[in-house]
Amino acid sequence: MIEIDDLPELVDPVVIAAFEGWNDAADSASSAVDHLMKVWNARVVGAIDPDEFYDFQVNRPMVGTDERGHRRLTWPGTQIAVASPPELDRDVILIRGIEPNMKWRLFCAELLAAVDDLGGQLVITLGALLADTPHTRPIPVTGTATEMELVDRLKVEQSTYEGPTGIVGVFQDACMRLDIPAVSYWAAVPHYVAQPPCPKATLALLGQLEDLLQAGIPLGDLPEDARAWERGVDELAEEDEDVADYVRSLEETRDTSELPEASGEAIAREFERYLKRRDDTG
Repeated sequence: MIEIDDLPELVDPVVIAAFEGWNDAADSASSAVDHLMKVWNARVVGAIDPDEFYDFQVNRPMVGTDERGHRRLTWPGTQIAVASPPELDRDVILIRGIEPNMKWRLFCAELLAAVDDLGGQLVITLGALLADTPHTRPIPVTGTATEMELVDRLKVEQSTYEGPTGIVGVFQDACMRLDIPAVSYWAAVPHYVAQPPCPKATLALLGQLEDLLQAGIPLGDLPEDARAWERGVDELAEEDEDVADYVRSLEETRDTSELPEASGEAIAREFERYLKRRDDTG
């Protein structure tokens, strides 16, 4: 069992979770939770015992030096943190970890038991996958939900995916079995730039969270980082004619498949997010 620090009762908490590994192309999803932990001053209140779930020959512990100059060993694992964002009228539970190597069902059960202890009302998982999408266009994000009420309200889908899955899929299934409302957002990362980081995909996931939470999220340097990332990929593509041709073909496919009204809706959503962030910071 995960031991949780003593806390005052949380206010209508929502859970946001991401895991490094198979579910996290270019570290896009885990970077989104890292960003939230930083801008919301989250406090770690519990951690899962890594001995139960990780193969340390696959996910090795890291040795380094802390801020006081002391040598320190850090074990791979999964942490639970809580935050009270000033932009929201509710608290947030953040789960940040690494896809486990074993005992996935027990892993999910322990995390969801801790979520229940903290009063979590809704679980949002974040993921990212490699896809045939051009880096020059908005990063596609798909959403699924476990309950029809969420599908209708959030305009997402019920998942029809069939095939191998990672810990995000197993975690969402565990939520469904326990009647915990759950939503999952996945960003599509251009497969020809798979190396982390991908701030543009991280930014796209945060945009979906803003829509769901109906509040702005402080973005800091992420928008400029995303622009710099795109410029860097542009330069790499210009140096290789085959890559440049491939990107142009992806752009043509993407542009012809998108309806004008869909693009208009995307622009309207982005403008609404801008206004929300301005109101929250003003």
